[in-house]
Formats: sequence, structure tokens, C-alpha cells
Amino acid sequence: MMENLRNKNIQPSKISCYIEDCETNSQLFFENYKWMTTNEAAVYLSKSTNAIRVAVCKGHLKARKFRNRLYFKRGELDELIETSNTIGG
Repeated sequence: MMENLRNKNIQPSKISCYIEDCETNSQLFFENYKWMTTNEAAVYLSKSTNAIRVAVCKGHLKARKFRNRLYFKRGELDELIETSNTIGG
């Protein structure tokens, strides 16, 4: 595919935004997210992805599985923050 782009004098995009590059400490970053992946939930809760999985296994955190991936509702994560001081192991 890169060869096709070079042949047409079209430069591939050099701009990329990963969740680690963004200002994730801001609540505004997650404001429009209704569903979050495991990685996004870990960043949102300031925990590791493993701690999120452990919390799911212990029943502290409810997750939905879609296409073999876990998803979390932001509202439920907010509830967890309000009602609990710690999660994970």
C-alpha cells in the first residue's frame, strides 16, 4: 500500500494520536465516552489493565464482553470512584 501512495505522490499521514499521548488526566478527555475499553478504563481509574481485570474477576467491576473484548460503562466507573477508595490487587 505504501508503494501505491509513493507512486501517486501522496505522502502518508505522519500525525497520530494515541491515548498515551493525550492529556488523559483531564475529565474532559473522557466526557463523551459512554463505553470504555480495558485500557481506557485503566487510564480513567489510574490503575493497571491487570488491576481492572482482577476487579472484574472479583465482581467489584461490571464489564460487558463484545467480540472477545471487555467494555465498561463510564457511569459505572464513576460510581465505583465515588463509593470505593481502592480496587484491584
